[in-house]
Amino acid sequence: MWQNAWPALVLLALMVGLAWALKWARGRLPGLPGVPGQSGPSLKVLGSVSLGPQQRVVTLQVGHGEAATCLVLGVAPGSVNTLHEMALPADTAAPSAPTAPLAGGFAARLAQQLVKGPGDAPR
Repeated sequence: MWQNAWPALVLLALMVGLAWALKWARGRLPGLPGVPGQSGPSLKVLGSVSLGPQQRVVTLQVGHGEAATCLVLGVAPGSVNTLHEMALPADTAAPSAPTAPLAGGFAARLAQQLVKGPGDAPR
């Protein structure tokens, strides 16, 4: 009986050991996402347009504040090409404040209910 189980147990031990080794290495390699204190430039997708079944034009914001740069990239299977690069003006690099909802709209009523709490809802 154990003669048939040994290969499966060895394979299971190898898989667990490999998972632990990858997790250990992730914390020691620079530039990997999710590792605190080791982050590269911040990227934010501003927009994306599909040109065909596998081609897209993507607009990215790289960096923060005055150092922010806007990249327009052409993305296809197997290649990413820079189509345009420009510095973002300071007013577009900073996120704008959300606009207030209409007084009688659904969002305003929902916000009022969330502030009141579920027990205070009118019946």
